[in-house]
Amino acid sequence: MTVPAIRIASVTKSYGALKALGGVDLEIGQGEFFGLLGPNGAGKTTLISALAGLVRPDGGVLEVMGHDVVRDYRNARRNLGVVPQELVFDPFFTVRELLRIQSGYFGIRGNDDWIDEILASLDLTAKASSNMRSLSGGMKRRVLVAQALVHRPPVIVLDEPTAGVDVELRQGLWQFVRKLNRDGHTIVLTTHYLEEAETLCGRIAMLKAGKVVALDTTDNLLRRFATHSLRVKVGQPAAALALGGVEVDGGWVEFAFDSFAEVEQVLARLREAGAGVMEMQLGEPDLERVFIEVMHRV
Repeated sequence: MTVPAIRIASVTKSYGALKALGGVDLEIGQGEFFGLLGPNGAGKTTLISALAGLVRPDGGVLEVMGHDVVRDYRNARRNLGVVPQELVFDPFFTVRELLRIQSGYFGIRGNDDWIDEILASLDLTAKASSNMRSLSGGMKRRVLVAQALVHRPPVIVLDEPTAGVDVELRQGLWQFVRKLNRDGHTIVLTTHYLEEAETLCGRIAMLKAGKVVALDTTDNLLRRFATHSLRVKVGQPAAALALGGVEVDGGWVEFAFDSFAEVEQVLARLREAGAGVMEMQLGEPDLERVFIEVMHRV
């Protein structure tokens, strides 16, 4: 039987009166591209820190590739690469020196070929001899990704990896991460860019107040929670609002619907009310709508 890449069972963690994790249960299979979403303060970073051994849980079990992060810390950490949210770096070394030092933490020597491959994949080759202080924020974040990969971990956790990264760098980063996933690496992503999670993640867990409040495939979450939207620009917004629409901006009013058969009914009611439809847009369900609905429901 194949062990899960990550197993989290009844994990709790409190800081005084604040309950950061209130009994989290979660399994992530090997090779998954998994999204961990939630508002600020939901417990995502605490959970990642517990997985990495930086925070000791009050109760429960956390395992990486079958290795308990407390009792078998060395093997658990060897199987895990974490890209932190904060830009933490040593300003006294070049990019290559930093990656060699990181390799040494895991007892790895003479892996310059792999370091070269990582640098090339992350478009950092030209910066290999540059001091970390001289890099832009986006480049520093790429170095953090490289650091997490030097020991070739099968499980990679990305905590807000594209925060502050420009569009071009972001696209290159996701291209590389997709390749890692195709090669068999398990990827766990936390992000506030919900369109990224919708595009990349096969399954998603949503956390609120330290508990998992939704867990399913991305497609199922979109089907279960999100509705389509009909946006109309009208001459008489008050008439459209009286029919249950929600004002968006600039004379646009939005109606939610579950099936396209409802669109004709809404338009007929708008005509009868004399709203004066001038333009119309249909919107597909998206993860942002799902996220807002789930957070409001629980």
